[in-house]
Amino acid sequence: MKKQISFDCIQAEDFFVQHELEKMAPKVRRAHEMLHAGTGPGGEYTGWVNWPETYDSEEYARIKHVGAVIREKAEVFIVIGVGGSYLGSRAAIEMLCPAFHNKKTKFQHKAPEIYFAGHHISSSYMSQLLHLVKDKEVYVNVISKSGTTFEPALAFRLFRQLLEKRYGKEEARKRIFATTDKKQGALKELADQEGYETFIVPDNIGGRYSVLTPVGLLPMAVAGIDLDAVLAGAADAMELCGKPDIYDNPSYYYAALRNLFYSKGKAIELLVSYEPSLSSLAEWWKQLFGESEGKDGKGLFPASMSFSTDLHSLGQYVQDGRRHLFATTLWIETPNTQAEVIVPEIEDNLDGLNYLAGTSFSEINRKACEGAILAHTKGGVPNLRINIPEATPYYFGQVVYFFEKACGVSGHLLGVNPFDQTGVEAYKQNMMRLLNRLSIF
Repeated sequence: MKKQISFDCIQAEDFFVQHELEKMAPKVRRAHEMLHAGTGPGGEYTGWVNWPETYDSEEYARIKHVGAVIREKAEVFIVIGVGGSYLGSRAAIEMLCPAFHNKKTKFQHKAPEIYFAGHHISSSYMSQLLHLVKDKEVYVNVISKSGTTFEPALAFRLFRQLLEKRYGKEEARKRIFATTDKKQGALKELADQEGYETFIVPDNIGGRYSVLTPVGLLPMAVAGIDLDAVLAGAADAMELCGKPDIYDNPSYYYAALRNLFYSKGKAIELLVSYEPSLSSLAEWWKQLFGESEGKDGKGLFPASMSFSTDLHSLGQYVQDGRRHLFATTLWIETPNTQAEVIVPEIEDNLDGLNYLAGTSFSEINRKACEGAILAHTKGGVPNLRINIPEATPYYFGQVVYFFEKACGVSGHLLGVNPFDQTGVEAYKQNMMRLLNRLSIF
């Protein structure tokens, strides 16, 4: 029987008393009922709750087929999207593919180089990316429900022009795949007009909850990630995180504790990892919780750190700074390494590390994690821990669903709509006004 993702709050037990958590149990149950019945704020966007069982099997088969075709023909695959349109697939690729997968040959990795665009407006980045792909076979997946989201729309203009100039319009349309609304929007209209193959962004699932839909699955398929395993992990997590009781549901236990710490004056949650491969997962987590809870003057600020790297920069603040934060550590129990790295013995021993000769880097990393948790806990920082058995597609599916479920319930506990993001529009309105002003002169 496979292990399951697990939640551990042992290093946080000095910061709350049990009856405080028990008082939250009825609130969690009500939040659970609203989430599953779709009766809470934003209930029309809860299609992700049962998605591992209700996804469209025909579209899913088409995703796998198209992914295999692109993997066979492309040298470079460009994913164009912003926010939830790219963070989930990037998290999966970085967690599950070799660290330097874009530096390996297609034959070695059996997948094209994968790059992301449309998630910012940097001229330098776009110029360098366009130069990088100029002599390579390029395929593009543009992801936008409306087709008018500013950053990806700009990026798609560039790559659409590049493909049409290089290959002609007929061949270019075979290399462009649109993930967009089923019926309407600028991208849907263009896809129908040009004949791009399209995949659907479900109407009842918001962008940051869309990792396991075509939004995330097509780039994963191109990367060679086992989609069946991803969805199997999510389905098992749906069962694991489907019970209304805090103590029987690790995602609800996590959601309840983070809200309890918030009520005690903690304003920041640090998501800590000890593997560089989890950095983009942390970025996805930040959007998930930041957009879901940061409204109505409420919400924890979601931040992330990569240890042991950040122990040498921000560790001082965590240890001795203002006590307005708590930490949640993502820990991979069995690192996904092809060969363990062992500390060698050196004759001169000038660094004094010969006592570690024969010890694996993984074991040292584990002790760094244990040491940091102990130090920060003693320094007044509650520490939670989420244990991921292995860095595999199955457990990626599990951790995605774990956080989605925790976030949905956590938002309801906080008293906000966890499925809207009206505040995102403010900068866009100002930017467009300023751009229109520039066009006058």
